[in-house]
Amino acid sequence: MLEFLMRLDGPIELGLLYALMALGVYITFRILDFPDLTVDGSFTMGGAIAAVLITNGTNPWLATLVAIAGGMAAGVCTGLLHTKGKINGLLSGIIMMIALYSINMRIMGKPNISLSQEEIVFGSIEPIYVMLVIVIIVKLLLDAFFRTDLGLALRATGDNKRMIRSFGANTDTTTILGLSISNGLVAFSGAVVAQQSSFADMSSGIGMIVIGLASVIIGEAILGKGSVFRTTLAVVCGSIIYRIVVAAAYEIPWLEASDLKLITAVIVIIALVLPTVQRSMKQRSQAKKRSTELLTAQGKSEGGAF
Repeated sequence: MLEFLMRLDGPIELGLLYALMALGVYITFRILDFPDLTVDGSFTMGGAIAAVLITNGTNPWLATLVAIAGGMAAGVCTGLLHTKGKINGLLSGIIMMIALYSINMRIMGKPNISLSQEEIVFGSIEPIYVMLVIVIIVKLLLDAFFRTDLGLALRATGDNKRMIRSFGANTDTTTILGLSISNGLVAFSGAVVAQQSSFADMSSGIGMIVIGLASVIIGEAILGKGSVFRTTLAVVCGSIIYRIVVAAAYEIPWLEASDLKLITAVIVIIALVLPTVQRSMKQRSQAKKRSTELLTAQGKSEGGAF
């Protein structure tokens, strides 16, 4: 156990790397109430664009910014399919996810690209420290944005589209903006993950949406929902906790690296079921308490009658 605790810097580092992706998923699923499956494609796109540019001599920070722009463009396309094309939100995401597979293959030209000999954003600094700064900055920027008029309109779009339209806001614009920011963050995560792992791979984005959801659900289950500041903090913490749980699961002798997706699915199931079980137990406890109080009151009234 002590040995495992000493190795926590690895899971924490991974949690910070994927926290940007989790924040992107939070924007679509929690704020916009939009089931965006573009995430699996835009994550890979972020790594693909960054890897291709870096291997061609581009500054890694500039390559990362271009990767973010690529992810935002993918989000805009999903938003346009949904708002202007009138295609169901879930289907819009699926269409873009499929399209991005071919686009990413075109960008990379081959299934994977090595970055082991290239200059990356982390340089000689440990990724955990660089990512801590980046995640804090991104989180605070999101918190500030969601307090602006445009940010409030975006939040209101997910809560009640009809109401926000009655105030003259264009919900199509806010939906496209939200999807753009979300996939930009996802691509950002894909770009830094590719640089940290020293390679970009076509299959790197598979299952990212589930991992992002697991991070959001775990964070909310532990820290709860509240202000934007608290919720975004919960998402970041959820991403780190998820990675720690996965690392702990690997300590079980009969589990292998190939079981990651299964572990993720089990974690999501537990995170979804646990709040329901807790709520049910709380309701039963309250009902039992009220029943006891009622019986006590009846006993007192009958005793007083005599």
